[in-house]
Amino acid sequence: MSAIALIPGMQGGPEVLLILFIILLLFGAKKLPELSRSLGKSLGEFKKGKEDLEKEIRSVQEEVQKETTTPEPEASTEEGKEESETTPG
Repeated sequence: MSAIALIPGMQGGPEVLLILFIILLLFGAKKLPELSRSLGKSLGEFKKGKEDLEKEIRSVQEEVQKETTTPEPEASTEEGKEESETTPG
């Protein structure tokens, strides 16, 4: 779904062309390439930050899963020692 479709009242191509024409009038032909370039860089940085955050979240989730699925070796060996000490043999 495109971002343009999310704007209420937008029906299609003619409305988009009208908006682009208004932007051209407001900023001028010389400013549009600069605006496009800065918008592209901003979107690239946002995407990179989003990917980094997703990687960080995945790594934390994996760490939590590893901690919950694998028992701590110290706790299991200590329990075994305590059980052998308490049982008469």
